[in-house]
Amino acid sequence: MEEREAYAREERAGSIGLKHRKRRGGMVAAACAMVAALTLLASDGLVRGAAMVAAGLELPQGAPALLASQSAPEGEIAVVVKAPAASDNQPKASKSAVKAFDITATPMDIQAVMDGAWAEFADQKREGDIKEKSYKYHDGTQELGNISIRNTTATHQSVDIKKRLETKLPLKIDPAKPAVLIYHTHTTEGYELIERPWYARDWVSRTENGGRSVVRVGEAIAEILQRAGYQVIHDTTIYDRQYNGAYDRSRVMVRRVLKENPGLLITLDVHRDSIHLESGARIKPVAEINGKKAAQVMLITGIEEGLIIDYPDWERNLDFALQLQREAENLAPGLMRPIFFCPRRYNMNETPYSLLLEMGSDANTLEEAVYSGRLMGQALANWMDGHKS
Repeated sequence: MEEREAYAREERAGSIGLKHRKRRGGMVAAACAMVAALTLLASDGLVRGAAMVAAGLELPQGAPALLASQSAPEGEIAVVVKAPAASDNQPKASKSAVKAFDITATPMDIQAVMDGAWAEFADQKREGDIKEKSYKYHDGTQELGNISIRNTTATHQSVDIKKRLETKLPLKIDPAKPAVLIYHTHTTEGYELIERPWYARDWVSRTENGGRSVVRVGEAIAEILQRAGYQVIHDTTIYDRQYNGAYDRSRVMVRRVLKENPGLLITLDVHRDSIHLESGARIKPVAEINGKKAAQVMLITGIEEGLIIDYPDWERNLDFALQLQREAENLAPGLMRPIFFCPRRYNMNETPYSLLLEMGSDANTLEEAVYSGRLMGQALANWMDGHKS
């Protein structure tokens, strides 16, 4: 969360110059070359075209082709490859297909990374402690049952959680078309590769290797959504080689994808948090789900307040966050941290169903974060099942 404070200041200032940003965004060139590769190899120098192939997982036809543009120059728009629409003679995925899949199993590519990391980092020296913490409902400012919010707004301190959970949202999803956009404004955010109670001296968790970053977590979400019968666009373009302006750059891509897919209304900007104490210790938000450690997840949703403008659908985003939180907690109790409801925008004003997800922290392991990605994918699929056209 600390890493996003700089963007809060940038966003407030940027709201004043909104018209100038729109004009500038319209001038950004679209670099679009269709990629038909589901067999790209995962390595430090080459990013996977599809996590499912790299993980050795057999998927039904129509699996989402994931983006292979990690080395795209700064400021270019992602090359998006969409899943082909399912035809009548193709097998249809369903809830039963998701249930038959062992969601707790460690993917082969993640296991290979962990096995190699023990040798790769054998000479690392301890720098500070990693402390596990399970965030609870009372860590928020308001709660109802298994739903909790940490509210930092000035104008909506009391949220009618019950009413918003009961709100029927006017969303109709066509499974034959792309329904979800997953992207990563802070694309290089990475994780610990092996589990131990300390982090190493000079260890840098940021990486352009998509197999070790939030990109791999996004792939896990996409995989489960596809297994449930939904099409996904996953953008893996790197936007944060230069930290300032990353949200402006990812916004160009979001608007382009939405223009090309007018029925697509759900966008997820997948990040990971960083929670560092003054003592130097780092917090690892974790929960045990089905006997396996999972990185706890925090949903972020914003409000039009003060200098945060041009956000007319913020209330619908809040409804979406609350309802998705309920699905996730019903599926995997303890997975979710309180929703962070704050005077921010983070490109969530582009659709009425847009959220920012914090998938664990830099102290969580990649395996824990990927497991949480699978759980969130299933929770979202369950929610989407109630909104099919």
